[in-house]
Amino acid sequence: MKLNAEIAARLRGAAGYIFDMDGTIALGDAKSGGHRALPHAIAVLEVLKASGTPYVVFTNGTAKPPAAYANSLRNAGFPVGDAQMLTPSSSAAVWLGQTGTGKVRVLGNPGCAAPLINAGLEVVGPAEEAEGVEAVYTGWFREFDFNSLEAACHSLWNGARLVTASNVPFFATENGRAIGASFPINAMLTAMTRKRPRILGKPSKVAFDTAMKVMGLPRSAAKDVVVVGDDPALEMRMANAVGATSIGLATGIMGSDVSLPEKDRPTVLFKTLEPLLDVL
Repeated sequence: MKLNAEIAARLRGAAGYIFDMDGTIALGDAKSGGHRALPHAIAVLEVLKASGTPYVVFTNGTAKPPAAYANSLRNAGFPVGDAQMLTPSSSAAVWLGQTGTGKVRVLGNPGCAAPLINAGLEVVGPAEEAEGVEAVYTGWFREFDFNSLEAACHSLWNGARLVTASNVPFFATENGRAIGASFPINAMLTAMTRKRPRILGKPSKVAFDTAMKVMGLPRSAAKDVVVVGDDPALEMRMANAVGATSIGLATGIMGSDVSLPEKDRPTVLFKTLEPLLDVL
């Protein structure tokens, strides 16, 4: 996909940038337990910081609290503050608060639950006995077991709504695709209760609006925002749904965009971040 003058002008004049993490600006480093920067990623964020253009990093992972991810990226050389790092639990906390949901069963680890607890929500453990649960929230939880399944099903049968951090099966790692945790958990819960999960991470509008708020941008600026990612079903779909510019990267999940449906097709597809750096 050729970068024409109109798109280049949009990238240079963007009101803000939303970056995915894994497969877009960094990959998990198994040896160190942290992250390794992908080519040109640090330089892109440094240029944006120097120009005063707001940006956030929004991962769809919930294995760690946002501040832990931010620290890992800083250790890899990225200029990312704690407040600039978002996970689906960040937007979930906002949405659950806005809907008046107070008691949530979290099928996730402590990193998944942390933003909800920090927002003042009452969090119930995966298999904990509890009455009056208003929502079951699924995220990164490879310790999922039958007791958690049973407890979650009882909450859902008793009227709780099912919400999730993510409902895509894979994410990018240094060794290729890895299986996401919430997708199979959601499949089991839906099979047992017939309730389908509401997605609160990417590609939901809730996630996009949360990123806009963090960047200090009004909703009216959506068309002037650029979303950068490697997953057409997440970043591209989120950007296209609100009229933002979408940059797809062939560094993670995404390959060619030829066979993608319109809603998942990037405005422009890059092999690396170098063309974006050149434009900026």
